[in-house]
Amino acid sequence: MSTYTQIYYHIVFSTKNRDPALTSDRRPDLFRYIWGIVKKRRSRLYRINGTLDHVHMLSSLHQSCSLADFVRDIKAGSSYWIKEDRVFPGFSNWQAGYGAFTHGMSDRDILIEYIKNQEAHHRTESFADELRRLLVEAGIELEERYLL
Repeated sequence: MSTYTQIYYHIVFSTKNRDPALTSDRRPDLFRYIWGIVKKRRSRLYRINGTLDHVHMLSSLHQSCSLADFVRDIKAGSSYWIKEDRVFPGFSNWQAGYGAFTHGMSDRDILIEYIKNQEAHHRTESFADELRRLLVEAGIELEERYLL
């Protein structure tokens, strides 16, 4: 028998110290670069977007790919590219860690719209409040020191 999975991951990660480095003029280039990493991992990217200090992705992973390796490859590869090509002058690195929340097919379209509208969303909710809310909704105990 073959291996079959259907798991959607809503992945969130931020710049180190939440530095507002991801300027809007080059963000599409960053998202295309990350999409290339996802494709090389034989995974699927449904939507990616972000703001000055963080990125949201909705993705499914190839059966052979672990979540930790997937996020590590995205963060390491994009960090190298950003620095090598001087894409975002204020970027020093990605913050350690990430948030990843699993969802089913019935949530996919709602999450795509949510990720699409990040700029508008963050006019009313800070990233720290958003991450806190996502953790609470997922039933994950949070440590406030990591939200700073």
